Amino acid sequence: MFRHLLIIGFMLAITPLAMAKDKPVLTIYSYSSFQSKWGAGDEIKQGFEEQCDCTVKIVGVGDAVTILNRLRLEGSNTKADIILGLDTNLISAAKKARLVQPHQLTKPADLAVNWWDDDFIPYDYGYFAFIYNQNNITNPPTSLDDLIHNQHNWKIVYQDPRTSSPGLGFLLWMNKVYGAKIDQAWQDLAKNTLTVTKGWSEAYGLFLKGEADFVLSYSTSPTVHIINDNDYQYKAAIFQDGHYQQIEVAAMTRYTKQQALAQQFLAFLLTPNVQHQFVEKNYMYPSIKIDLPKAYSEIDSVTHSLSFTADEVEKYQKSWITQWQNSVSQ
Repeated sequence: MFRHLLIIGFMLAITPLAMAKDKPVLTIYSYSSFQSKWGAGDEIKQGFEEQCDCTVKIVGVGDAVTILNRLRLEGSNTKADIILGLDTNLISAAKKARLVQPHQLTKPADLAVNWWDDDFIPYDYGYFAFIYNQNNITNPPTSLDDLIHNQHNWKIVYQDPRTSSPGLGFLLWMNKVYGAKIDQAWQDLAKNTLTVTKGWSEAYGLFLKGEADFVLSYSTSPTVHIINDNDYQYKAAIFQDGHYQQIEVAAMTRYTKQQALAQQFLAFLLTPNVQHQFVEKNYMYPSIKIDLPKAYSEIDSVTHSLSFTADEVEKYQKSWITQWQNSVSQ
């Protein structure tokens, strides 16, 4: 998923402004890139406004972990009607804090991902992976262990699990693969870690500048280069021991005063036109069955999916983060 900024036009006529004041406003908290000029947010906003007779306001709130933390802090004072951008690793925390409410939508018959929930709807999914430039790396690793214990002094950059959903996903991925041996694995990885960034954008930017050999992103990330630049030099290293799955979700908040509109918007996210927006601009797999752009058939596919349950993540997340902090600081 790719993170940037959306520029909103300033010069508006007086009459449309007056009309807008009479329309209900649906406020969406999402990650910053959703509303970027490359993101899916602008067209989804316009498409929904055309059918809802409402005004959609998208508030960029950094990454998924930040969205959750902000909603916790604001509580009943929040303006958010919808939160969009959490993933299944964070839903137990949101439910435990009583931040969301049931959407009352029927499970789609054409759901493409094997996941459904009473409170959250899945709008896309993907797999965490390390991206490399095949012009520079001719012998990519075939397992997580190959990457961590490489003999090439590859420089690796990934995101902080405390502030980033990919970073949290990587924390879970590491624990899934290494289990009781995780302390040593983190220490070994630290020897080749260039830096740990707050969010995805900073990490991917360092990689594109050539400062890192591998960056934590998604197996579908090469499609952004293929679709936009016809550039095939970037690839995902596919590991035989599997990749951690991320399912991105949306929900209506417990505090919304626009419950009917919020429910309508969640249903809108599962329509084919909107799903194409997530595929073509969020660069993730769709949550319902639709035809994919050619670029998706031109990248390497993940064949082994890894995951923890949401309750397992909620139970162990804090201790695993502390363990990571202690290990990488040694």
